[in-house]
Amino acid sequence: MTQTVAVLGTGKIGEALLSGMIRGGWPAGKLLVTARRTERAEELRARYGVEAVGNAEAAERADTLILTVKPQDMGRLLDELAPHVPADRLVISGAAGIPTSFFEERLAAGTPVVRVMTNTPALVDEAMSVISAGSHATAEHLAHTEEIFGGVGKTLRVPESQQDAATALSGSGPAYFYYLVEAMTDAGILLGLPRAQAHDLIVQAAIGAAVMLRDSGEHPVKLREAVTSPAGTTINAIVELERHGVRAALIAALEAARDRSRELATGSN
Repeated sequence: MTQTVAVLGTGKIGEALLSGMIRGGWPAGKLLVTARRTERAEELRARYGVEAVGNAEAAERADTLILTVKPQDMGRLLDELAPHVPADRLVISGAAGIPTSFFEERLAAGTPVVRVMTNTPALVDEAMSVISAGSHATAEHLAHTEEIFGGVGKTLRVPESQQDAATALSGSGPAYFYYLVEAMTDAGILLGLPRAQAHDLIVQAAIGAAVMLRDSGEHPVKLREAVTSPAGTTINAIVELERHGVRAALIAALEAARDRSRELATGSN
């Protein structure tokens, strides 16, 4: 029998999950949503044919709860949910930085909790969702979580100790590529190309490079070297990137993201 799943705090990521589950054949009648604003709840109900309910009702009726609110709002949500969540409910958290122990301490003893860090390409079914089990989550709970998040991309299981690193690389990862595309588009304009053409050139180069990385099985160094001819244009560009410390800056940026994920676990603003 298909379980009832509730998505609480249905923003962009929550809606992407909802849409992916429905496209994958999950019955709309087995899906519940909650939203802070009444008009947002009505919008989701009309768009997907799901039932919009309050947080407490969702906790009482659903077999699985997916919590997609912002990290700073999670404590308040758990205070509201705790009296209504039986210990046999699966609770899936999509909040960056918050460990499963945070939920286990606030919910009924033995409640299974799974931590997931997905990313915004879930909106186009190209997410990477990194999954970790809490103390009481079983292999069955992990498989159920993979079934849900597999509808919007790929999944990967890691120990929870690696979640902050995964957040830095994958959860925040799309933003780094957007940043690079933005900078390269500006460079194209500086070199005399119209913005639209520069954008199209860079986006297609990024898509092509990503597909080659995914499908070829080659190390990125080997793929880069294939484009880097002696005394050619590419090596001159690479020399400038190295001279300006771009590689070191990227490593430092990811370390900073990892550290911020750790801070979120302590409640730091």
